[in-house]
Amino acid sequence: MGQLTTSSDRHSSTRDTTGTPVPGFEITSPTRHQGADMWRVARDSGTLDLNTSYAYLLMARDFAETSRVALQDGEVVGFVLGYRRPLDPDCLFIWQIAVDSSMRGRQVAAQMLDALVSDLSGVRTLETTITEDNAASQRLFASFAERHGAAHRVEPLIEEADFPDPGHGAELLHLIGELNSGS
Repeated sequence: MGQLTTSSDRHSSTRDTTGTPVPGFEITSPTRHQGADMWRVARDSGTLDLNTSYAYLLMARDFAETSRVALQDGEVVGFVLGYRRPLDPDCLFIWQIAVDSSMRGRQVAAQMLDALVSDLSGVRTLETTITEDNAASQRLFASFAERHGAAHRVEPLIEEADFPDPGHGAELLHLIGELNSGS
């Protein structure tokens, strides 16, 4: 993997199905006001645990440094919400990632993850949780590990019985690292 550096927080490299760059596309840190659009993308995904709109507004405000939105012509078409783990600030935990159906199949989620990690100095590991039935997310994070030459292991974290609401599958912890900023 190339050296991790802090960049401008603006990336514009998505491509259409023919490999041509898509005009008007960029990846940037979210603003508080974009939290409402992030909530909409999460709601419309049909697969994410939908939190209150208030949570997305606060995450966009308080965790903008460790989150990204994908914009197409200024409109939010994807987001990744993350945070540095308080007891391990070299670890970036990815809480949610979603892409609007209009942009699926264009590697937007992968580009947001890559942009976020390249913008953050000192991140050595990446963690996320994924349910066993979410094959798309499993592929996304396995692909991320492969692109970055990092080990990827999966272990139990939160069992189905731990959830107070019925019907939530167990969340498996995906650990990816070491992301070496010196290589």
